[in-house]
Parts: sequence; C-alpha cells; structure tokens
Amino acid sequence: MSKNKKEHLKINSNEHLKLAKAPVEVEHLYSSEKHYKSLLETNNALLDEYQTMLYAGHAKAMLIIFQGMDTSGKDGAIKHVMSGVNPQGCVVVSFKIPTATDLDHDFLWRENQALPARGQIGIFNRSYYEEALITRVHPKILAKEKLPIKKKPKNKFWQDRYQDIVNHELYLHRQGYEIIKIFIHISKDEQKKRLLERFDNPKKLWKISEGDFRERGFWEEYQSAYETCINHTASKSCPWYVVPGDDKKNARLIISQILVDRFKKMELKYPKLNPEDRLKLEKLKSSLDEKDK
Repeated sequence: MSKNKKEHLKINSNEHLKLAKAPVEVEHLYSSEKHYKSLLETNNALLDEYQTMLYAGHAKAMLIIFQGMDTSGKDGAIKHVMSGVNPQGCVVVSFKIPTATDLDHDFLWRENQALPARGQIGIFNRSYYEEALITRVHPKILAKEKLPIKKKPKNKFWQDRYQDIVNHELYLHRQGYEIIKIFIHISKDEQKKRLLERFDNPKKLWKISEGDFRERGFWEEYQSAYETCINHTASKSCPWYVVPGDDKKNARLIISQILVDRFKKMELKYPKLNPEDRLKLEKLKSSLDEKDK
C-alpha cells in the first residue's frame, strides 16, 4: 500500500488494504476558500486539455469508477472535479437497482452497455462493484439474479466474481481503456453528520432516503465487504485509490490530482498528419483563398 504526498492510498495487486487504518481526513491541501478554488480550477483546465487530446487521438478512452458509502460525496466530486470538461466528451452514468432486463443478463452486462466510446471519458457513479458489495452484505439479493446456483454462495463464489471483474478490467485495459477506481472513504460519524444536515437544509430534503438509514445499520459489514473487494480486484494496471473523504473539498482536490496524474501517464498527443494529408489541407486552404477572391 503506497501513501504519497497527496495522502491517498493507492492499492494494487502487491499490496493489502486495512480499511480501518486508512485515513478519513488528512492535512488540508488548501489554506482558504480562494486557494481551494484556484487549485481546483488549475486542475480543471488541465483535465479539459487532456480530454481534448483524448478525443483528438480517438484511440483510447478513460473510465472513472466512483464507489463509497452513502453521503461519501460521489455526486459532488463528479460535479466539481469534472466541471471544466467539455460535456460532449464526457458521459456520467449512475447505476441504481437493476431492472428486469438487467437481471436477464450477466452482472457486467448493463455497465458494458454504458462504456465510453474511444476518445471519451466515462464516469460510473457506482458500478458492477455493487455486485460484490451490497450482494455480499445482503446475499438474498442474488436470488433475484437468476443465477445457476441453488445454495447460499460460499467463498469460492465471491472469489470467482472478483476474478471475473479483474479479467474484465484487464481486457478493457488492453483495448485502450484507462480505468481509474476511486473509493471515497468517510467515517461513520461524518456520515451521521451529513445525514442530519439534510434535515436542516430545504435544498437537500429530497435526498433523504429510508434506505440510507437502513443500510447504515450494516456499516461494519460494508466496511468488510469493501476491504475484501478492493484487495481482490486491485491490479497493477487498474489499481484502487482510497481517498480520505471527511473533508469534501480536500477529497475533490485529491481526486482531481489523481486524474491529472493518470492522464499524464497516458502520454497523449495531438495526431500528427502524414505528408499526404498535410498536402490535402494545403490544397483545401488554397481553394478557400481562391473562392474569396
């Protein structure tokens, strides 16, 4: 498990996460509201430029997966971190309870339908990872998935499911997908604080859900499920990033820097024209000049 100056944890196949020891809050990367906005705007501008190069090259795609407990700040992170990116080159998909059609297919099917095209950024707000999280906390959900199993799933079932995810992501990576998996890690106390704040804010009353309060009762089970899942699905090419989330603004800055760093490693460049194509462009330019005479 590597811990860098940005204070997030990067988990790959050679490291092991102990979620209880992972920080939920670290020293602020910003000194004031103005400083926070300045840092975020700088990275937003970089992300916009990288997205343009990604689209121009049209050979690769980026898939960003956000996971986290209820109220962890996934929606806000997506909104603020990606605010500078051209909407035409970015697709956000929030996955809710599977539909009847979803359940007629394998557990990776619906996310495959939503993968970004080459040249685009795709963002999954929750994902196929729910099939190794909520289903592990509530195994009865699997009964609705029409799986060819008759008994309660045992350890091998989950090991196979983790491996299916790893194999799937490695396949996508070979096809040119840069996959960034972010787990926003918050404390139980912080979740309680955010849930209570919704009652005091008229603009957030619509967010109150009985399900959030019910699932809070399974906090320890979810923490265990996340820890096991992250440890079994992290790989060298598709690592997990565990981001301290008790301070939303700090989390957004950390996430924006993770994305900038991953884009840098992609070594994207604007396409270079061969001599023949360049000659065609010169002829087009000349024809335009001639028509205007």
